Amino acid sequence: MNAAVMRKVVGLIPHPNEVDRKRIERALNSRKRYRFVSPHVTPVRGGYLIESPCCSGNIDRDGGLIDVALILYDVASGAWKTFFKNHARGIWEFYSIYHRLASALDELNADPERLFWQ
Repeated sequence: MNAAVMRKVVGLIPHPNEVDRKRIERALNSRKRYRFVSPHVTPVRGGYLIESPCCSGNIDRDGGLIDVALILYDVASGAWKTFFKNHARGIWEFYSIYHRLASALDELNADPERLFWQ
């Protein structure tokens, strides 16, 4: 019986889910930069895409929605991987790995290198 249960559990894809999407939305209220814009958290395969209106004009002079961060859950390692958008090249670049979603969100909110909130 345990083998049958294990087969079902192993096949589950834990992310995205609505509980963690809301958790990310709430956590973004604690960010240090661009607090006057309202970011959007969209479920994507294996994680979450964070977008926000561009308020600096550096990326979109019209203030359109830009990619801020991509947070993906690696099922094999049980870790969270964060990516920032290299807007000049139009690609996602790896930033770091975290064992807890809260740690990834703390780093995203602080953004000490100013890579996420541009």
